[in-house]
Amino acid sequence: MKKIHIVILILAILLVDQVFKFYIKTTYYLGEDHSMIGNWFRLHFVENEGMAWGWKLGESGSWGKLALTLFRLAAVFFGVYFINKIIKEKYHKGFIICVALIFAGAVGNLIDSMFYGMIFEGSDPYTRNVATLFPEGGGYAGFLHGKVVDMLYFPIIQTTLPEWLPFWGGEPFEFFSPVFNIADSSISIGLIAILLFQNRFFPKHKEEAKEKKVAEIV
Repeated sequence: MKKIHIVILILAILLVDQVFKFYIKTTYYLGEDHSMIGNWFRLHFVENEGMAWGWKLGESGSWGKLALTLFRLAAVFFGVYFINKIIKEKYHKGFIICVALIFAGAVGNLIDSMFYGMIFEGSDPYTRNVATLFPEGGGYAGFLHGKVVDMLYFPIIQTTLPEWLPFWGGEPFEFFSPVFNIADSSISIGLIAILLFQNRFFPKHKEEAKEKKVAEIV
């Protein structure tokens, strides 16, 4: 598989991811929610200060945020090396594409963490302001301390659990509750595809394992 094809794929994902994030950040106030298809697909603007599912390393703006962003940056540098390596060694085309998807998603969220604090006005859920790009007073945070923009929300099931259910009876239940973005989707698709098709992606390793097992039996 040619490098140029992978570069085009990565750039296309980054373009879609960043255009969508810019649109949400500059047209929605923080917490704004709009139904797209029925009630199960919504655009819901939230900002994630840390890892997936809203987890954090330390408090906002602390060493935890900086450490997480630097870790992402190191992972991106390693990703460049790894993609180049598997293309040269002619790994399965599907595996290369999956790695490219994961890499593109990581870069997409890294861009938010590195630069969004510098170029965007802060989004305030109380004043419900719509953030401006390159505000006169400067951005809401410094380099490496930006927040990741999320907006895709699929509350497919919203119900109340039956009273007879132990511990959680009568509690509200929602599936699927996370709010995520295009970059997150790219990462998830790449990881899930590798898990589902690993035998197809690595047939050589599978055969070597079989030969080793036969040799041990003999």
